[in-house]
Amino acid sequence: MSSKASVPNFGKALRAVRLERDLSQEDFYEVSGRTYVSRLENNGAEPSLNKIVQLAQVMGTHPLTLLTLAFCSKGTPAEVERLLDGVKEEIASFKDLSLGRRDRRRPGP
Repeated sequence: MSSKASVPNFGKALRAVRLERDLSQEDFYEVSGRTYVSRLENNGAEPSLNKIVQLAQVMGTHPLTLLTLAFCSKGTPAEVERLLDGVKEEIASFKDLSLGRRDRRRPGP
């Protein structure tokens, strides 16, 4: 899956969801300035994960929605389904994944 990942376009996804929610850039005033939102939408800045969470909260959506759409060219249901199916397959392929466990590997000699 990761070898097929496209270059993300977070700005396009942010703008699309913002407009779908009928929000202005000014509506993000509690988490970001209008100029920063504009820079994000024009791919002039890259948000941190925490910033993506904040932006998603303003729009009443899950952060993964923004990230998923950032990796889609059109955002059609079929495209989103293909992307998410690939993510599910990749996660299922991890043999020993446990997010709550500390690293068990021991350093080599």
